[in-house]
Amino acid sequence: MNGRHSGRPTLEEVAVRAGVGRGTVSRVINGSPRVSERAKAAVEAAIAELGYVPNRAARALAGNRTDAIALVIPEPETRLFAEPYFSDIIRGIGAELADTDMQLLLTLIRTPKERARFAQYLAAHRVDGVLLVSVHEDDPLPDLLEQLDMPAVLNGRRSDLESVSYVDADNVGGARAAVAHLIERGRRRVATITGPLDMYVARSRLDGYRQAVAEAGLGGGGGASSPGFSGPFGSSGSSGPFGSSGSSGGSSEELIAAGDFTEEGGRRAMRELLARRPDVDGVFAASDVMAAGARAVLREEGRRVPDDVALVGFEDSAIARHMDPALTSVRQPTEEMGRTMARVLLEEIAERESVRRHVVLATELVRRESV
Repeated sequence: MNGRHSGRPTLEEVAVRAGVGRGTVSRVINGSPRVSERAKAAVEAAIAELGYVPNRAARALAGNRTDAIALVIPEPETRLFAEPYFSDIIRGIGAELADTDMQLLLTLIRTPKERARFAQYLAAHRVDGVLLVSVHEDDPLPDLLEQLDMPAVLNGRRSDLESVSYVDADNVGGARAAVAHLIERGRRRVATITGPLDMYVARSRLDGYRQAVAEAGLGGGGGASSPGFSGPFGSSGSSGPFGSSGSSGGSSEELIAAGDFTEEGGRRAMRELLARRPDVDGVFAASDVMAAGARAVLREEGRRVPDDVALVGFEDSAIARHMDPALTSVRQPTEEMGRTMARVLLEEIAERESVRRHVVLATELVRRESV
């Protein structure tokens, strides 16, 4: 090392050696992705040459930092451990944070009391930012995060007007592609099992279903967003395209059954569909887990997949690949969603900008033997 230092190397000395600004050095140290590879390499080389060691305690005090991020999942443990979606999201977040100093704190919120306790924790600024997974329409946490000016990124969104940064998948397009595939394969009585309709993701997948059946001219589904949807039975009754006359195709509220993204929810919904429309010949389930539940009921009722009833899921999880027959499913880049969420949050923490980032990742239909 050239030259002599009296005492500990400073951030400013690193900046001079690297030929960059002090802010760039700070962003590299804080793990912000908003730095070019060239600048990052120069800063890292200067740190190594000078033997610079960040004073984490001083940095935290000066910037009111804790070097901790909360990952909040407002769901019971049964869903967290039963559904591959959550483990894939967590894996992506962990991979993105691996090379930073950030600690990831997993928080499950199942009751109003736990939500109130976490709100107090946030108000004390014990974390630098929040990642919120499984967003429900009436969840007060996103609004609280905005009030506290806490950097936050949602997995999904509450509505088209979401004001908090989010990372989502193309749920409408993915669902539309799934249902169009069923129709292209000759299915005319295509049903859907929705997720909980207090979640935007579930309403979006229902919209995709309705758009596909309307575009195919099968009737009744409509192609636009449907915030007024009141439940699986709706109000169309027997006057819709599937009245008591037993019309041979199309979509009616009878072909929509509400689920909850769980296997048992898929079972219940499939039983409802068979009771209402025993002539159903295709099913789009809004998650692979619900598709597995639907598959079990179809087998119990002696319905062959895909001969009698074709089946499509959403997520393309390990469940889809291991089902018998293997499940056609809409692939969403779940792990990449986790990585992107963490990347966007690190940017917000480092920059403290008011600009909100809205990211929507593409989906892809993966064709297998269930159709």
